[in-house]
Amino acid sequence: MSGRAVFVHDAEMEEYGFGSDHPFNPIRLRMTIELCESLGLLKESQFVSPKPATDEDLRTVHYSSYVRRVQMAGHGEGDLEELAKYGLGTQDNPIFPDIHRACAHVVGGTLWAARLVTNGEAEHAMCISGGLHHAMRGRASGFCIYNDAGVAIARLKEEHPGIKVAYVDTDVHHGDGVQWMFYDDPEVLTVSMHESGRHLFPGTGDVKENGQREGHGYSVNLPLQPFTQDDSFIKSFEAVVPEVLRAFGPDLILSQNGCDGHTLDPLAHLSATTRVYEHVPRRVHELAHELCGGRWVATGGGGYDIWRVVPRAWTALWAAVSHQEMPEEMPEDWLSKWSQDSPVDLPLFTRDDADDYPPIKRAAEIEERNRRTVEDLLAKVLPLIG
Repeated sequence: MSGRAVFVHDAEMEEYGFGSDHPFNPIRLRMTIELCESLGLLKESQFVSPKPATDEDLRTVHYSSYVRRVQMAGHGEGDLEELAKYGLGTQDNPIFPDIHRACAHVVGGTLWAARLVTNGEAEHAMCISGGLHHAMRGRASGFCIYNDAGVAIARLKEEHPGIKVAYVDTDVHHGDGVQWMFYDDPEVLTVSMHESGRHLFPGTGDVKENGQREGHGYSVNLPLQPFTQDDSFIKSFEAVVPEVLRAFGPDLILSQNGCDGHTLDPLAHLSATTRVYEHVPRRVHELAHELCGGRWVATGGGGYDIWRVVPRAWTALWAAVSHQEMPEEMPEDWLSKWSQDSPVDLPLFTRDDADDYPPIKRAAEIEERNRRTVEDLLAKVLPLIG
């Protein structure tokens, strides 16, 4: 598989979800895959089926006691009040049968993708079911039961001593779980670009959260103002991400590509369009080739306008991962199938029309505030990295 892009997925990975009434609905995975296929961007030969993560894999970052609680919950065992202390059975993280097995399969997907790339069996690998960045060592959080990126990074560090991994997270929510797992580790750079925690879950991700002890400077947080639009988002990304990655010098980049910063997303307040979700993976791809021999693992993440936004954003991600250009028009067969279920009109084009998203009144003020945040961040972290 050397030099090739692989799509790590199988049908069992679509079992991780909390029901059709919950924002985290795995139908978005199926819609994305079918859109990639209908556009001629994804062939059967590019699929790779992973094995579920083992309990030993999970325990690289999760407490044994927590893994046991998740297993119990999935079998209908355990006191509900006790499970709630672990973030299980809450409104965000409902319990469903075999929840442990379903999430372990997602973790196994990201771990397998990371191993394929690190071992040189693939140049790039994508696992869109991954990106569960809120899960903590001993607690479920924000729709995330186990932390797939955390496990993959920890396993790579065990299997390849001295490896330097850059984790780049552009989900609208702060990548808190991954950050805290490696907060004192100078071999793992975590970069999270998100809506400010002053306005959005999980309430963290301030510029001042920049690591501790040996890891001081290796946690990079870029909190953006609500209603940030494409130009300011992209300027902020370009000012920070290439700079800190070059200073760090990674051996592999693992990116989390939540697309919930889109203006149509119902759970957040950024105002990005599909332009951002083409730009970011294209640039991460270029940086991977510039800095670490192309070694890039891409995961999904958040994204809750599952009809209009997620399939197009993650198809653009796959196009970048697989060195392909995305066609302009949405395919008729895909539109015909999914319009029967969609509560909204589906877009006819793969990219948003810029005329539909004109600058908002406070755009200049928002951009200036983001610019000052970027300056503050770079002054704090750049002297510490390397």
